[in-house]
Order: sequence, then C-alpha cells, then structure tokens
Amino acid sequence: MSFHITNARVVNEGSVTETDVTVEGARISAIGQPAPAGVEVIDAGGAFLIPGMIDDQVHFREPGFEHKADIGTESRAAIAGGITSYMEMPNCNPLTINQTELINKRNRAASKSWANYAFYLGATNDNLEDIKSVDHSLTCGVKIFMGASTGNMLVDDTTTLEGIFASTPLLVATHCEDTPMILAAEEAAREKWGDDIPFSEHPNIRSEEACYKSSSLAVGLAKKHGTKLHVLHLTTAREMELFTPGPLEGKQITAEACVHHLFFSAEDYADKGALIKCNPAIKLASDRARLLQAVAEDRIDVIATDHAPHTAEEKSRPYSGAPAGLPLVQHAVVSLFDRVADGTFDVTRVVHKTAHAPAILYQVAQRGYIREGYFADLVLVEENPRDAAPLPVLSKCGWSPFGGHQFAYRISHTWVNGHLRYRQGELLDGPHGEALTFDRT
Repeated sequence: MSFHITNARVVNEGSVTETDVTVEGARISAIGQPAPAGVEVIDAGGAFLIPGMIDDQVHFREPGFEHKADIGTESRAAIAGGITSYMEMPNCNPLTINQTELINKRNRAASKSWANYAFYLGATNDNLEDIKSVDHSLTCGVKIFMGASTGNMLVDDTTTLEGIFASTPLLVATHCEDTPMILAAEEAAREKWGDDIPFSEHPNIRSEEACYKSSSLAVGLAKKHGTKLHVLHLTTAREMELFTPGPLEGKQITAEACVHHLFFSAEDYADKGALIKCNPAIKLASDRARLLQAVAEDRIDVIATDHAPHTAEEKSRPYSGAPAGLPLVQHAVVSLFDRVADGTFDVTRVVHKTAHAPAILYQVAQRGYIREGYFADLVLVEENPRDAAPLPVLSKCGWSPFGGHQFAYRISHTWVNGHLRYRQGELLDGPHGEALTFDRT
C-alpha cells in the first residue's frame, strides 16, 4: 500500500521542514510533491515526522529466556515506541558466539520480527577464531563484555582482548566495568548489610572507578591497534574525558549513552529500587548532567536503549537476587522528546543521535534518513494530551520504569519498510522487519 503524509514537520539532517512525504512500496518515493492518485493520505496535523530510531543495543532474550521476552513481543513494543531497527546482543542461550548461532537468530527474526534487525557476534575468552572467520555481512559487530553482567560472557583474558582488538575489521562494541572491583565492593556491602543491601548502593558497587578503569583500557587497546571501537552505555562524568567532541564522521573511537541514564539519577532509587537496577548503574545527578552536556557537544555520538527486560517477579527480589536490566524500547523516543520539551535538546539532535548517527557508525544501508529512495522507516511524533491515559506496556514483562510518568509527546504512527505497523495505539497486520544490510568498503 502507498501513503502520502501531509502537514508534517519533517526532521531530517539538521533541519525541520514543513513538507509532505510520499511512500510507495517499501521506499520513500517523493518529498515535497503532491499526493499521487490512489494513495492513502495521512494528515500529520503538524506532528514531527522522523526517521525511525536505529537502536544499537537491545536484549530480546531469545533464544533461552523467552519467559522474560522474545523477538516478537519486544519488536512490537519497539515499533510502538518509534524504533524501526535494532541490533541485538549475544548473551542468550545458546550464546551467539559463532556463525551458526548468528544464522539461527536471523532465521528466528525473519519470521517474527516487526522491526528490522541485526545481531552481534559475542566474544568469549576462547572464540577468537570464530571472530576472525565470521561472514561480516551476517553481523553488525563484535560485542565484548569487559565487565560481567547478565550472562556468562566476561572476556578478561589479556591475550584474547589483544587478539580481538588487533584482528577484527568489524566494529567492536564494549560493556566496560572492572569485575574484580565490583566483586570486592559487593562483598563489602554484603558484610555491612547482609542480604538487605539498599538499591541505592548499586552505583557505589558498580562505581565510577570500576567504569573508568575498564573504559580507559578499551580506549587504550583501540588506540594501540587502530580498532573501530564503540563504548556502550557510558554513565559517568569522568569517562567523558576519554572521548573527543565533534562530528561522528572520521572518528575511530565513539561513545554511547542510554535513555535511562539520561532520564533517571541516583535520587530515584528511593522510589524505583530494583526497577532501575541496571548495569552499568544509574549514577549521580551530576553524572547525568555531564552526559546530557556530552550529547549536546557531540562527545556522545549515539543514544540507545540497552532494553533488557526481566519479569516483575524477578524484579521484586532483594538486591542480590534482583537481576539488572530495564524494558525501555516502548518509551525511549518519547523520553528523549521530554528533553526537547524542556529545552535540553533540539529535536534535530535527538534525530541525529538515534537515527542518523547509528546509520553512519554501523554503515547501515539506506536507512536512518528521510531521503528519496531510502526505506520508508518513518515515525510520527505528536504532542501528548495532558489527560491521555497511559498505553499498555507491550513488552512481555508487562512493566516499565517510567510507570506513572506523563510524557510530553507520544508516537502516533510507525512505518517499517513502507508498511504502516502502528497507528494511534493499535498494532497493525503483522511482522514486516527485514535483516539490516551494511555498506562496508
């Protein structure tokens, strides 16, 4: 089916333009032209029309942990939240640490993903040969857990780390926390509080020092070997000194922040507790302020979610038993539009960090922009009436850390590959996601 979107404020490539966009088949066929005969006309009523978010960090839990989430449920939540493409992490069961498991994941997604998809190849202490031999077209990059988190994928062997950084031409994405420091802090907290560690201790256990030690190691390895490094979910003011401000193009080492680290701070543990327990931890309000500043000065290159759902029962446990991770894809874009509403960010910066920048960084083919001939991955974002009832949480876990918050904007329509998949709170038709392809030279 074809669509003509009229009366939209199109946010693209640093500007906001009042114009019309025509979608025919899977692609954007025209910008600023009259509606062709026979197309469905959608009046945007002055809403923002943006390229769908390309979320470069999600955990959809399939295979192995489908009681928490699966590709179908989480990709539905993603498109309801304005995310039209995602890159999914390898810490599932079995681990995605070889080409066979990459292909298995892609086959699962082909039949059930509502959004476009790509998958990371995970690193371990003993799969360097798999990383060297993988077909690069099958993966968005190599993920290294340089700090232990959910799943058993810690890479702490110095020889292996050197080998990965030295050998792969793929983008290396890192989770950076120093595990020995964290384990020592956990033990000290346990000696003080026993099994009743306050959740407010989480940013002290997973501390600034533990983050900086690991992220500075990753940056040092990348500089030594000329590796294309992307450091994920940064959380501290101190780490910002490791990264260079300015345009993304040409950078060898890049930085990412996640929506929850830009929204919450340590003050929120008192009310939210386990609901905002994540790795790396949400830290001080001063850290959040520095991250927001780093986004504005282009020191932070990409904004993502690190969507990582757990069941409500799992999250109800005491600190030591409550897993780390939050469901975020449904509310990521609108949480950033709150920062537009309060003047922290211009809307063009939000679009750059969520769509243009990940497309550039990962060399995603023909997505991430509103351009003639590009795939029609499009999202309408409109003002949210003050009396609007909250929509159901679509992630399988059924809860959100944003519960009770009234957002300034809401997603009204989402197109994926030219298919209208979400409209005014209603999911339409079925999966139409495709595997992302990459323009790599």
